[in-house]
Amino acid sequence: MTPIRLFLVDDQQLVRAGFRMVLDAQDDMTVVGEAGDGAAALTAIAQTRPEVVLMDIRMPRMDGVETTRRLLRDPAAGEVKVLVLTTFDLDDYVYAALRAGASGFLLKDAGPAELLSAIRAVHAGDAAMAPSTTRRLLERFVPDLPETGAESASATRRREAAARLDPLTEREREVLEAVGRGLTNVEIAAELYLAEATVKTHIGRVLAKLGLRDRVQMVITAYQTGLVGRPE
Repeated sequence: MTPIRLFLVDDQQLVRAGFRMVLDAQDDMTVVGEAGDGAAALTAIAQTRPEVVLMDIRMPRMDGVETTRRLLRDPAAGEVKVLVLTTFDLDDYVYAALRAGASGFLLKDAGPAELLSAIRAVHAGDAAMAPSTTRRLLERFVPDLPETGAESASATRRREAAARLDPLTEREREVLEAVGRGLTNVEIAAELYLAEATVKTHIGRVLAKLGLRDRVQMVITAYQTGLVGRPE
């Protein structure tokens, strides 16, 4: 098995050393580089070509949000995934990092088992956080979309957001909406009377058609387009 190539970005050298000690001890992981700030990270990542980047949020020179945004917008970065590390649960920096394309977040005080599980999940193309956690984040930080009704700039914005879903079939919209509500593949299969493998196929098509990276991005899109709204 080829080890997962990891890159550490954190402004505290002791934190990086602690992570490296845990990660390099795994048969399926290897740390290929590290950096103390976002600007240095972008340069080093281009040279080391990691598969998963563990990204601190608050750093000097360039924070983790801007670093994530620049990294994932660079076509040369390939399929690299970002796992955000933070000391603050569900804060606005975490939401901004997810908007920038991060595949999930993990608190820095998480145990080794949780850290390793999150890295393996991100590498496999899944999200390193439950969709229900993403939903709580969005309920806190995503502004309410304007109601439909009289013609206005806000109504126009709502229509433009909803138009992003035009490439999807009706079934794909149903699957996206279910993911947005925080359902697992098993729960979606039961609700829509589909095989779990079929659900996975629909999710793959939604990701491809909308240019999304993972389930976290699907949940965000479901909220932003009004497909899923805030609970009453």
